[in-house]
Amino acid sequence: MTDQSRQGVDTRTAPLPGGHVLPVVFSAGPPAAAATPRRKRRTGITVGLIGGAAAITALVLTQVTANLGYDSAVSRYVSAAEATSTTKAQVREEIAGLRAATDAAGRILAAGNQPIAVPDDAQTGFASAVTDGITAASDAEGVVSTEIPGAGTKPGWFWELFGATSELEQRRQEVDALSDDLAETATDTAEALKAVTEGGLAVITAAGAAAPGFESAHVSARNDAVIALRTAAADATAATTVDDSTATAYLLLQDAAAQVVATESEELAEKAGPLLNARLEIEAFARSLAPGVLLDFDWSPVVSGAGYNGSMGGYTTWWWGDSGRATIELSNSVAEQWPAVRSRALVAHEVGHAISVKCQSMYDSSTQDSIEKWATAWAISMGYTDDANGVWAYGYPPQNYIDAAAGCR
Repeated sequence: MTDQSRQGVDTRTAPLPGGHVLPVVFSAGPPAAAATPRRKRRTGITVGLIGGAAAITALVLTQVTANLGYDSAVSRYVSAAEATSTTKAQVREEIAGLRAATDAAGRILAAGNQPIAVPDDAQTGFASAVTDGITAASDAEGVVSTEIPGAGTKPGWFWELFGATSELEQRRQEVDALSDDLAETATDTAEALKAVTEGGLAVITAAGAAAPGFESAHVSARNDAVIALRTAAADATAATTVDDSTATAYLLLQDAAAQVVATESEELAEKAGPLLNARLEIEAFARSLAPGVLLDFDWSPVVSGAGYNGSMGGYTTWWWGDSGRATIELSNSVAEQWPAVRSRALVAHEVGHAISVKCQSMYDSSTQDSIEKWATAWAISMGYTDDANGVWAYGYPPQNYIDAAAGCR
């Protein structure tokens, strides 16, 4: 090859001997800009960032939703739990009231047969109500013993919050069901208490109402026992509930009735003997003259220095501050001469003293002479004119005393 053959040839692009020149770019299209690959990388990063932000936002929204849902569930649960807890406290009080009533009723029933009898149907109904009341109280205690758990600690993550929210909703439904059970229990407890109360009052008031007849059947009982019986009967008939004080009132009534029987037996034993019938007739006569005045009677051979050789003596004690009662002492000779007119007249004089507790303002009680004149005037006003009426011992009373005594009955 000569130098001429190489003329005009750019040796920088000329092919090597025996070869050919390859193009720089194989594609026939225009060459790509140098920045194009860099733009594609930026778009991918942007899309990735946007997708990550969306995922984070979704997580945040889920977390917020879970928190709000949990807080709402807690609020509903706490509200239901507080309302049900309040109901539980109320039912507990009602159970305590029922228990108090059945305990008091048990004291009454345990007394068994008592001097003042109560109708069998009232007693049986009361016992049945008490049995039912004890059962109702036990059942109610089983309901109120159900625990109401707290809301618990709030979880942190949304998946925990969703689970806790569902659990709270389930527990709220259980609390609502417990509330319904408590309402039913309260009704059952109230009905049981009502039955015990009605049954108890039927027994107690029946005993109290029977007290006057019981007293009348035991006229020889001592005044103290009769007064205690009347007081206890008034307390029993005034009862409006069945509780410890009511049970005590009932037992006091029956104790007083027992004392009425006991003191009557003692009095009859003291008066026993050949003069017993006459003494009892005289006592009945005296009571008939002074209705409403409780009279005790004591008998002795000598009273006020009289009792022998056909004489008769009497002495009466009464109490201004304790109206309605008196004690009359009579000599045995009054019974020995009964039913002579003079014996009746003397008894009428003593009753005149006893009944003065009802008529204190009608005469001057400041002197013994005035007191005796009053008793004599009272006997005369009742039609007992024999001198044993007090005229023989104290003289004839003034007419104004007799007129006043006629108004004392």
